[in-house]
Amino acid sequence: MKQKNNILFYGDPHGHYDELISVVERLSPAAVVILGDLGLKEPLEKALASIVDKTELWFIHGNHDTDSDDYYDFSFGSQLAHRNLHGRVVDIAGIKIAGLGGVFRGKVWHPSFNDGVPKWDNRENYMHCQPSIIKRNSQRYGGLPRQHNSSIWPEDVARLSLLQADILVTHEAPSCHPHGFDVLDTLAMSLGVKRIFHGHHHEDYHSDIGSDEHLVLVDGVALAKCKDERGETV
Repeated sequence: MKQKNNILFYGDPHGHYDELISVVERLSPAAVVILGDLGLKEPLEKALASIVDKTELWFIHGNHDTDSDDYYDFSFGSQLAHRNLHGRVVDIAGIKIAGLGGVFRGKVWHPSFNDGVPKWDNRENYMHCQPSIIKRNSQRYGGLPRQHNSSIWPEDVARLSLLQADILVTHEAPSCHPHGFDVLDTLAMSLGVKRIFHGHHHEDYHSDIGSDEHLVLVDGVALAKCKDERGETV
């Protein structure tokens, strides 16, 4: 008898989807969330055509999803683009999941630089002060340089922090990882989540942040590997 896993979390695929397809066919999960760096050679709905009708497919973008026009178009421009969880909370199979895709970049905001003060708080101010960029990108990328569609903007974190969720999925890691960030701890606490799943570092590990009053379990998910909502590798 197949084990019924409610939601699965898939670590950075970088173009490798065989493991995900196999797990979905074997376990029939209610939903899958991909944790960024999709590495697509074709639109997402085509790459996952064999399982698109077998489970709910969700994702967040990673830093590499804006490395080229193809990567951008095949994720941000795919027929499943509306399944990007970035910057919002969605009820998936009865669990409220918040998403924060992308990475911190010094040209926008990097918590380790400039005492953590963002260079730009929001996209509008950034584009207002750089009209040549708006003109050059007016037909694509939402007016931004392509790369900054996978940058973390303070306005996205601020908006998320006003919401409530059960699970937070991120591409970057919180502070329990050697290359993680306290600002994601703060976001998790504001959201009231119980768990964080993240990609980016291609590491399978368990840890936690917070305190006895509000302990948040953290799972890093390895390259092209699946974990269920309990943090168990499947």
